[in-house]
Amino acid sequence: MASPILDKSLLFAARIVKLYQYLVKQKHETIISKQIIRSGTSIGANANESSFGSSRADFISKMQIALKETAETEYFILSGYIENTDGNSLLDDCLEIKKMLIYTLKIAKPK
Repeated sequence: MASPILDKSLLFAARIVKLYQYLVKQKHETIISKQIIRSGTSIGANANESSFGSSRADFISKMQIALKETAETEYFILSGYIENTDGNSLLDDCLEIKKMLIYTLKIAKPK
């Protein structure tokens, strides 16, 4: 992939899938795990889809959705189900992606 956001969000999605598996198998948790896998994998999917937008407005819309999904994922990471360094590392990655999306949107939105 050619975009740092796409690269980072793809790696993040893979980690979210592993987190989902951990939450289901080890903690027997299904509610939060289903929500975090939806939002955590949706970040990259929307960012990738934005690359193929039919207009600048379409690009901005998809990136805005990716940003919202990032905020939702951040919320669930902070919910307390993820412990120690794994949670901190996921949160760091999520916040980095969030900053990248905010910067991209700031540049892309007309002034």
